[in-house]
Amino acid sequence: MTTMKVRFYIEGLSNDKKALERAVEEIVKSLENENTLKVESVRAEDVLENPEDEMLKYSSMVEADLEGPFEEIVKAIMKYAPAVVEVISPAKLEVDAKRLMRTLGEVSLFMGELMKKFGGLVAYPPLDELSKPKIGYSRDEIEEFIIDGKEILYRFVIETYGKDKESIEETMLKAFAYEGCKINKMVVKVQEEKEGRIYALVATELISPFEVLFQLAAKYAPVAISIMEPEIVDVSATELQNSLTDLGGFVHELVHRPLRKKLIEHDTFKFKLS
Repeated sequence: MTTMKVRFYIEGLSNDKKALERAVEEIVKSLENENTLKVESVRAEDVLENPEDEMLKYSSMVEADLEGPFEEIVKAIMKYAPAVVEVISPAKLEVDAKRLMRTLGEVSLFMGELMKKFGGLVAYPPLDELSKPKIGYSRDEIEEFIIDGKEILYRFVIETYGKDKESIEETMLKAFAYEGCKINKMVVKVQEEKEGRIYALVATELISPFEVLFQLAAKYAPVAISIMEPEIVDVSATELQNSLTDLGGFVHELVHRPLRKKLIEHDTFKFKLS
């Protein structure tokens, strides 16, 4: 099994210097005690103060050089939420499609639990002005996307709510196209109707680069995902770096929402008093 070497940049932010120092110490200790990854080095910067940021004016950065299998690196990202993930090696990673599906399933489950607590991640500009994307591709076209374009054909099932079946289908078609997917098939199956809204399952067959697939698994937390082709997925270091950094950013965004909300409410209260 090919291992990866990565560098995590884990950012700590707080409005309390002592609390941040304790948090950084805990992160360093946790990293040093990792037993599923080889920890080559861990470095923590001194806490810095930024007087211009009244909400979170103290910051620090922990750098960690880690080595391990792709799956364990992904788990560590979900645990530590690094701001940036730098892939040092390899230049390209070949991942078995079944292994990748298991990892994406773990990402989906983890992100789904976070979104239940802190809210969703999916947000788009108005999609009304976008034209309806093409649906359906020939076998020759699909093979060209996979062989020449290094793209992935997969099935993706999500839960969603909407006004009616037609509006859900139109929105999801445009949303997936906006994300960078080619749509081969889509089926919307209504599960329940309540108080003028319907709950539905949206099953799609999509074609996209690895980065888009990885982002969709994290942002939508699908209830099912199945990679159809290819059997071995080639992923470049750049694609890995972008995808893993996005995952860390998504986790960071969700877990820090309550703190940011509390600080904003506090500042709003002070503003009203003044």
